[in-house]
Amino acid sequence: MDSTQLLCSGAGLPSTAGGRWGRRLGSTLVLGACVAALTLILMEPGSSGRFQPAQREVLPTIPAAITAVPEQQPVTDTAQMQAEEARYRALSQFVAKRYLVSQDAAFDLVTLAHSAARQLHLDPLLIIAVIAIESRFNPIAESPAGAKGLMQIIPKFHGDKLQPFGGENAVFEPAANIHVGARILKEYLRRTGNLGMALQMYNGALDDEMDRYTNKVLDERYRLQQVVTPPRRHATPPAKMQTASSAVSHPNVLPSALD
Repeated sequence: MDSTQLLCSGAGLPSTAGGRWGRRLGSTLVLGACVAALTLILMEPGSSGRFQPAQREVLPTIPAAITAVPEQQPVTDTAQMQAEEARYRALSQFVAKRYLVSQDAAFDLVTLAHSAARQLHLDPLLIIAVIAIESRFNPIAESPAGAKGLMQIIPKFHGDKLQPFGGENAVFEPAANIHVGARILKEYLRRTGNLGMALQMYNGALDDEMDRYTNKVLDERYRLQQVVTPPRRHATPPAKMQTASSAVSHPNVLPSALD
């Protein structure tokens, strides 16, 4: 009898103990085989009941909350634009009523005057006042001396300044006329360093000792200033006349700003 038969039969052991030991050994072997078979079944690919090691649950990625606010125009800029438009409206209403032009045309001319003033560092109210005295806001005004347009420019004397706008024929174009007229005035201001003298030179009236043209322009500028400046109680009115022989201080046309 070989060793396997001896082991299974329990030979060499007491009959009772051998039988008990054999039964226990058999049960253990059967249990081990069952466990091995079950493991193979569970690990078989495609099995609906296969066992898989526990895996960490992968949660869907949630995008971070968007906290950035679309870029908007600063409140200060918006307020400034609104204030600027209100200023233009007030001035254009004054011009339209005083010089009998349409509200839309007056608004456009006031806007062009402010644009030229920004580019040339001049006072926009001064430019509007010159337009008022020179042409009363008539874009096709023409004098016997050959002065043309809103600011009464003489093309034969200032053709170089009109050239960027298309030449002398552009003298009746409001944008070109206002820009060129403002450039001429700035040139005279730089040359003389004096607002009164510059205005008299613009009008070709340096020999006028009464400075009538200067007074007319500054009177009109004063009226325009009242339109855009709230009245103050008990305020002393500024000096209206500024002669060509005295130095003139103006916040936007100082000689140092015209270099």
